[in-house]
Amino acid sequence: MIKRLNHLAIVVPDLAAATATYRDTLGAQVSEAQALAEHGVTVVFVDLPNTRIELLEPLGDGSPVSNFLLRNEGGGIHHMCVEVDDIKAARDELMDKGARILGDGEPKIGAHGNPVLFLHPKDFHGCLIELEEV
Repeated sequence: MIKRLNHLAIVVPDLAAATATYRDTLGAQVSEAQALAEHGVTVVFVDLPNTRIELLEPLGDGSPVSNFLLRNEGGGIHHMCVEVDDIKAARDELMDKGARILGDGEPKIGAHGNPVLFLHPKDFHGCLIELEEV
């Protein structure tokens, strides 16, 4: 069902500072910041030869990652995103196996313009998993 690792997401309290660290200290290629109002975050992507790192900063007071920063003031790993061929088929199969889908269970459009869903971390040993249809 799952394919390759698409990205690892890190919530940061200061996106500009995190971007500078990855770009200037590590020498990575970093995208421009993109505000995703539907998801309540601003993101940049750090491009690596085999995957990406997504840096997330809360966008507005109702951001779903705000609580994460309250518990982890310096930021930290938030989720991993894996690719699937058919997100609705993957969702249905996972639900049949007892996995919980966060939100209303319907895919939303993610940062790459593709449908995404999140799986409950309690069902995956404490790891929040994002599925992305590619």
